[in-house]
Amino acid sequence: MKIHKQGLIPIAIATLIVFAHLAIFLFFTYHIFVFLVLLLLFSIFLFLVVRFFRVPRRIVNRVENGIISPADGTILSTEKCFEQEYFKDERIKISIFMSVHNVHVNSYPIDGTVEYLAYHPGKYLVASLPKASFDNEHNTVVVRKDENRVVLFRQIAGFVARRIISYAKEGERVEQGAEMGMIRFGSRVDVFLPLNAQVIVNVGDKVRAKKSLLAYF
Repeated sequence: MKIHKQGLIPIAIATLIVFAHLAIFLFFTYHIFVFLVLLLLFSIFLFLVVRFFRVPRRIVNRVENGIISPADGTILSTEKCFEQEYFKDERIKISIFMSVHNVHVNSYPIDGTVEYLAYHPGKYLVASLPKASFDNEHNTVVVRKDENRVVLFRQIAGFVARRIISYAKEGERVEQGAEMGMIRFGSRVDVFLPLNAQVIVNVGDKVRAKKSLLAYF
């Protein structure tokens, strides 16, 4: 397991804050019991910050005709809906809710070429709300494998998440399971599939990026 490069500055800042607070406390009000309690609380805080930016080592579960999860989290919904940004037709939408305890690195669900990329500023509503898919700050990526196999997935900022990071570039060839970005501190990813896709996950299922199959074309 390693720490994501996006976490280096936040971890450094958190570490400085912890040591600064402990030093100030010791300088002005030395009390060993209170100091130990604060040390424990700050250590837990620092551990959680470091843990958030963890990147576990995983072997990609490559499936030729499959769509793997682009995110760790819990299946929030699987439903038909009208996709209004790119396809402008009905699609199957699978929503994955990412809590602060999940790994937040996102990956490509299929092999192919990045055909479309668009970042949209927006609100920071609770990510589990249906309207968060389009009202919240979000980043949309479309990957096409061939004429019939194309996937749109959307990184959505939540109430706590305040930064979407995407490394995708239009026209770039990408591999299933390769890293495409991350979302900081709790969020959601929506995946839009063709209507004839065979979905194999259900609401409440836990999924992992690079490993869990969502559906087959």
